[in-house]
Amino acid sequence: MAVHDEKTTTSRSRPERRSQFADLIRRRRAELNESLATFAEKAVDPETGKRVTRGWIYRLESGEPVTPPEVEELRALAAACEYPLERLQDAAGQQFHGVDPLRGGSSEATAYVRMLDRMPAEQRENLLRLIASLVPPED
Repeated sequence: MAVHDEKTTTSRSRPERRSQFADLIRRRRAELNESLATFAEKAVDPETGKRVTRGWIYRLESGEPVTPPEVEELRALAAACEYPLERLQDAAGQQFHGVDPLRGGSSEATAYVRMLDRMPAEQRENLLRLIASLVPPED
């Protein structure tokens, strides 16, 4: 679940340059102390075998234009980063689509939202009714 970030332009009406995804990849590769070639070798989608090329990663990290990654490429990069897919999806959404991830008051709130998305609709409705019965009304 995400919300649109309305602050997508600067004061001069130029599009805001976003780099959340590139920053995440660059930082993580540095934390892992891996060369571009080594990191790219690990960037393989475990489900489809699709690879992310060294050149694409280089262009991303360098701030050059790149095609936004598809889910297979996100899974490949998640494998290379040793991060959950959702973390890369959030950063890619921010950089490429101007969508900021939902932030709750606690890490538990964010985890609950992610679990809700996996529940059948009827169970979500029952859970929401239960929560509504427990939460005091707003003033």
